[in-house]
Amino acid sequence: MIPEDTLAQLAHKIAACQLCTLYATRKFAVPGEGPADAQVMLIGEGPGFYENEQGKPFVGAAGNFLNELLAKAGLNRDEVFITNVVKCRPPDNRDPLPEELASCRDYLENQIAAINPKLIITLGRFSLAVFFPMARIGAVHGQIKKVNNRLVVPMYHPAAALHQPALKSTVERDFAHLSDTIKQNIAARPAQPHKPAEPEDPAESATQLSLF
Repeated sequence: MIPEDTLAQLAHKIAACQLCTLYATRKFAVPGEGPADAQVMLIGEGPGFYENEQGKPFVGAAGNFLNELLAKAGLNRDEVFITNVVKCRPPDNRDPLPEELASCRDYLENQIAAINPKLIITLGRFSLAVFFPMARIGAVHGQIKKVNNRLVVPMYHPAAALHQPALKSTVERDFAHLSDTIKQNIAARPAQPHKPAEPEDPAESATQLSLF
């Protein structure tokens, strides 16, 4: 495993990574985004077309639907950390290959270690396999499980619900059921003091603990 780093250091390493062949076809790597002290972390599969264009996770239609799902669980996007099991887009949105998953595994594990979330929501079968290699998502979706004193909830990927309308109500119901779990286990984030805008200098910052 690579040494533990801050999220910013990890993002810098991911942006320059050439551990697998995906670097040759990417426009931008997508390390992930969200607060370093997020209590909830979402892990998807891999960047798609729009993510590759912007360097941000879950944008476009799947991102908009994810925002709606988070609201059903009583969460805002800006209070969770969102990333993927692979940080660069597989060509034509194909499934990530075993060697690509292996190349990104240390990044994911060090992100989890740096954030230390109380709840991890996996989105899709590839992130499910990080925690439950033999499980089928159709059998475990929406079920709350505990891994190393951390709550893990497998969910269908939002894009799957967009491509298979029959799944949409199931995904929405799974996220709605998370609301009580979050209220019981996740402390509310304290309100941050208001800071006045600085129009002359609007600089913005852009931005895996072994599980087994």
